[in-house]
Amino acid sequence: MTLLEKLNQDDRFANGIGARITEISEGYARTELTVEERHLNGGGVCQGGAIYTLADLAFAGVANCHGTLTLGISNTITFLHSAQLGDHLTAECTETFDHHKLPYCDIKVTNQKGELIAVVTGLAYRLKKEFEFDALM
Repeated sequence: MTLLEKLNQDDRFANGIGARITEISEGYARTELTVEERHLNGGGVCQGGAIYTLADLAFAGVANCHGTLTLGISNTITFLHSAQLGDHLTAECTETFDHHKLPYCDIKVTNQKGELIAVVTGLAYRLKKEFEFDALM
């Protein structure tokens, strides 16, 4: 099973909201989600938790691409623009610093128009445990 397949299958929460990893390479991952009614908050825009989950799934792809189980320990998110019903969101995560214990990533979430919806920074911790997969994609 590839890492892409493993995370799309095993990350039950992200899977449950419709977030999917669409690309993984060493140090990079892209995830996608189309905003549906179930993602809207009381203000009628996409709930921040859905946007964060999309970004976090991309972060998981990058953090785990080296074959060591790696879990997020600190994230910050800044919302810059509201996502609307029907918007197609893409989160792109890049590994900024590949530290042997504490890798650091930057994630940008955009809509189908290329508008920046949110920026996220992620710090993770690498456990002393293999994370097995056959290939990235």
